[in-house]
Amino acid sequence: MATLTQSPADSGPRTSTRSPGAPPALRHLGPNWYAAVMGTAIVANAGAALPLHSPGLRGAYVAVWALSAVLLAVLLAARTAHWLRHGDQARQHLLDPAVAPFYGCLAMALLAVGGGTLAVGPDVLGERAAVAADAVLWCAGTAIGLAAATAVPYLMVARHRIEAGAASPVWILPLVAPMVSAALGPGLVPHLPAGQWREAMLLACYALFGMSLLATLLVLPLVLARLIHHGPLPLALTPTLFLVLGPLGQSTTAVNNLADAAPGTVGAGYAQAMSGFALLYGVPVTGFALLWLALATALVVRAFRAGMTFSMTWWGFTFPVGTCVTGAAGLARHTGLTAYTWLAVGLFAVLVAAWLVAGVRTALGLARGQLLAPPREKPVAAVSAPRPARP
Repeated sequence: MATLTQSPADSGPRTSTRSPGAPPALRHLGPNWYAAVMGTAIVANAGAALPLHSPGLRGAYVAVWALSAVLLAVLLAARTAHWLRHGDQARQHLLDPAVAPFYGCLAMALLAVGGGTLAVGPDVLGERAAVAADAVLWCAGTAIGLAAATAVPYLMVARHRIEAGAASPVWILPLVAPMVSAALGPGLVPHLPAGQWREAMLLACYALFGMSLLATLLVLPLVLARLIHHGPLPLALTPTLFLVLGPLGQSTTAVNNLADAAPGTVGAGYAQAMSGFALLYGVPVTGFALLWLALATALVVRAFRAGMTFSMTWWGFTFPVGTCVTGAAGLARHTGLTAYTWLAVGLFAVLVAAWLVAGVRTALGLARGQLLAPPREKPVAAVSAPRPARP
């Protein structure tokens, strides 16, 4: 993809004077790093949704949630410093079609940590403080998510120059953020005043659900068409195929959580309809998610055999799989089928393994100064080299 060389080409001249022994700078800290926060928080959120209860597991989920909260605070401070000290690079990220979609990760990081605060945070903070913290994070994440879902497509149309056949699963990131709000918003419904407030919150989450779902349905055919007509993604981008699982698992989670919050919020007839919709929607979408999981796994295995090495895109193996865990757990609640419980547990095992691998490799990459190092591509070559012909 030609877009992959755009940012290094623009930032190269400003970083070439750095001494080899200097520590990594914040200049190359992009919004994609929020994926590490999402991938960590979803472990706690997904674990809390499983029908497995023990003090040891609960303590582990609390520890992982606390780690995600610390990571979020550190990354928010670092990204703020990035905008203040390297504003030119930050603006270039917005103008780069390969980087701009990752601004959706900021919203989802806030929402995921907020969801964990409500799910397991009361063990540490108390219920009242946990609800207040989640409300703040949900409102902030939803506002940023709506902004990203609008601004990034606008930039793609008005400012970015995207070649034919360059569709990427990364395009889904800003569009799925409102779906995360729809999935986690129902947790706040019981804490609102009865009546208009609760009903408005519930229906607003349904609106967010529809907004994200329809936008995602416009992008998924482009991604599949790119794969069919242009072949597999570049090795470094292959893990992003798992991002497609995000809207599938998160939408299934959303309809189940909304059905849980419906009784007492809307009329009995509407609540019953919402419960039925959770099954009629969630079961077939979960089936498609499993089909895509098989396809994406096969392509990832192919990429490994071709020499794929670690990059931050490996965090794409975490959050999307976690949404499938919470979706399967929701279906287990509403159907009573043990099969969905085992599916959720099996996917959770995959999530934990992926999180451990991505986390360890990220820590090693930071310690060795590799992940925040200046790009190695030569600016002149990146700009002037002819683009290879597409097959």
